[in-house]
Amino acid sequence: MRSLLTRRVRPRCHFHRLPIANSIGSVCHFSTPINGNSRPSASDRNASDLSISLTRAEDSLFSFLEYIQRLYAPETQLRVAGGWVRDKLRGAESEDIDIALDNLMGAKFARHITKFQRDRKLPPSSVGVVKANSDKSKHLEVATVTIEGSTVDLVHLRAEEYTLDSRVPEVKFATPEDDASRRDLTINALFYNLHTRQVEDFTGKGVEDLKAGVIRTPREP
Repeated sequence: MRSLLTRRVRPRCHFHRLPIANSIGSVCHFSTPINGNSRPSASDRNASDLSISLTRAEDSLFSFLEYIQRLYAPETQLRVAGGWVRDKLRGAESEDIDIALDNLMGAKFARHITKFQRDRKLPPSSVGVVKANSDKSKHLEVATVTIEGSTVDLVHLRAEEYTLDSRVPEVKFATPEDDASRRDLTINALFYNLHTRQVEDFTGKGVEDLKAGVIRTPREP
């Protein structure tokens, strides 16, 4: 199980007085992975005995996003959701990075990123926004941002409610627990918290099912 029990990564940040060539470099100087003590989580469903080994690019990207959050959206929490977490716990690399925000639309967070870059006269990230469109069965707005070659999808945590007279769900902000419970599979309902650097399993089944090779939905059919 060595692929599941790997060293925690913690960035060391040293802020530059002058902007340099790229967005991530203008925020932090990053160290190589080092050992560190786990920080406790507010959720008793955290898979706190697990950590994910980040590549240097992932470490830099996540620390940059967390810096933007602290600067412009201090009340917002950032989590990597779904397939990236599953694949990393299996020891596989993944470029499928979906960032879930608990109380902010993805497009607004993308604007925070580009504001940071403009204010420091840095090359702006490319941003694309797919608006929600119920007529085309697109119920969620997604903002896609490319940062130093890494593509990130920004979405908000969500729950879906159906009315008796419509097959189109109403999408609203939700807790991580609610978001996890609506996903297709338990192994795709795992989160990686960018602030605690911990894996979160709000269904209480995802990590167990991943280890056992079990495919099931978070809720009973």
